[in-house]
Amino acid sequence: MFAEVLQVSETFRCEKTHVGTHAAFACDVSKQTEVKNLVDFVKEKFPSEPPQIVVNCAGITQDSTLLKMSEEQFDSVVNVNLKGTFLITQAFTRLAVEHQSPQSVVNISSIVGKTGNFGQTNYSATKAGVIGFSKSAAKELAKKGIRVNCVLPGFIATPMTAAMPSNVLSQISSQIPMGRMGRPDEIADTVLYLASDLSSYVTGTSIEVAGGFWC
Repeated sequence: MFAEVLQVSETFRCEKTHVGTHAAFACDVSKQTEVKNLVDFVKEKFPSEPPQIVVNCAGITQDSTLLKMSEEQFDSVVNVNLKGTFLITQAFTRLAVEHQSPQSVVNISSIVGKTGNFGQTNYSATKAGVIGFSKSAAKELAKKGIRVNCVLPGFIATPMTAAMPSNVLSQISSQIPMGRMGRPDEIADTVLYLASDLSSYVTGTSIEVAGGFWC
């Protein structure tokens, strides 16, 4: 599920791409109409049961200092990172409740949702919001067999962090107790744990995967 479809690989440039039992669908998660289209697509593609795993990982940044940030920069980040998490979670947990199906929802927050970060008042606010949203949703949905948890990545080697100045990256790496930036697969492994029955008695929690950053 994509927040925006501006810089995706050729594999996902089509609205629908099928590979075996997998399917890709381009979706602006900040718009309820597009989320509804996504749900309809999933119901058509997998009619027997709703998804038992939902991962909210769509996110954007629009960095600027507080005194210079525009309302548009603030709103765009809130709409994708926080509102998008709400819309996707609401839509797919409704589907799970309708089918009386168990489900694990994993929301991707960020370590800066706990600590804050210079130039990211909008981003930090949304990621803190995702933590609070996840805890509240977990309380509401536990009796329905739905678990909701949160992952807080630290600084991970991705295209998003690659856009940062090299001197800033070096400074950040020096502050991480483990001495390096994280890898995407290290986040994926944590998501896999929360999505699987290995965490069957875990809900409403937030796991930091940050190499000890700001511990």
